[in-house]
Amino acid sequence: MHREEQQSSRRNFLKQGAQATAGAVMVGLGTSTAQGAEVQPKKITFGDKLPTRLLGRTGVTLPMLGYGGAALPKKWHNTLSYADRIKLVRHAYDSGIRFFDTSISYNYAESQEIIGKALKPLRDNVFITTKVDFWDVTKPDGRWSKIPKGEALRQVKVNLKELGSDCIDAILIHGTPGVQQMTVEQNMEVHAELVKARDQGLVRFVGFSAHGYFDKALALIESGGFDVCMLSYGYVPRGHDQIFSPRMLELREACLAAAHQRKMGIIAMKVVAAGMMGNWASNVVPGTSASLAKRLPEACIRWTMKDERIDHLVIGMRDFPEVDRNIRTMAGDTTYTARDRSLLREFSGKVMKSDDIRKMKVE
Repeated sequence: MHREEQQSSRRNFLKQGAQATAGAVMVGLGTSTAQGAEVQPKKITFGDKLPTRLLGRTGVTLPMLGYGGAALPKKWHNTLSYADRIKLVRHAYDSGIRFFDTSISYNYAESQEIIGKALKPLRDNVFITTKVDFWDVTKPDGRWSKIPKGEALRQVKVNLKELGSDCIDAILIHGTPGVQQMTVEQNMEVHAELVKARDQGLVRFVGFSAHGYFDKALALIESGGFDVCMLSYGYVPRGHDQIFSPRMLELREACLAAAHQRKMGIIAMKVVAAGMMGNWASNVVPGTSASLAKRLPEACIRWTMKDERIDHLVIGMRDFPEVDRNIRTMAGDTTYTARDRSLLREFSGKVMKSDDIRKMKVE
């Protein structure tokens, strides 16, 4: 089900070429976007604790561990107080994280406001991505018959207000609700509005996320119009509400290859299967020990990191110990071991048989 051996020499060659090209751009006047517009490179400072990679053609080098803002809303099981969640985001920054991801739909304003308040005095030294959503609540499947004109730009301005910022580092079309519910043509209509927002100085780079539906994602990548993509890429082959079929896994590989070839920034999400291979392990597989639940994310992180095409890993972290554990994992030896392989293979088999995951669609 999983490819254990990679063509490392070819990928190392391509990775080095991408980094050399991007590095050369940084010492020039600016970094080119997918549309050829110049954006002044953002130089972010950080310590030497975490491994770093260049985020594609953005010209920005960042620690590989990113903070996923979906872990912040109380409605989505975060038990910390509002004040402590602000402290949690700041703790992530103080621990070395510089990449923060959120969305307009992460329980409305809560996630964005918390991130905005925590990072306001540090805004110039972080890279924040957020998203625009498209879901027609009047339709059973949420699909739009026509995209409202100006809706993407309206959402960009809402995001800016909630974040308390005057510019978004990267704006993404949300995978769902968004890419999944729209046609490729409709996604490109939204893209055109986001390019206008970039030209107005409201955003720096344009991208999209994809929990699955990698056929659409591949078409968007091959359009050449996007700077970054965020893809479900973890050991367990799942997205938001899908188990990936062999065809979708092949298409995901095609997405990674095409995005890497175009020097797009590639961000991995669902690294720990939305917590199924971490904090929620005992809920999915009853009887899972606390020690095993702590070891699983380490193995998942190392599995994802061995693919050198991946620039960053975005992981939702709901409490301070979770941040600390992931920092220790990525600051330590990240070699993917035979023990990791055995652990993931055995436990993922149990996860795939669980009632929670069997309810998902197979696509």
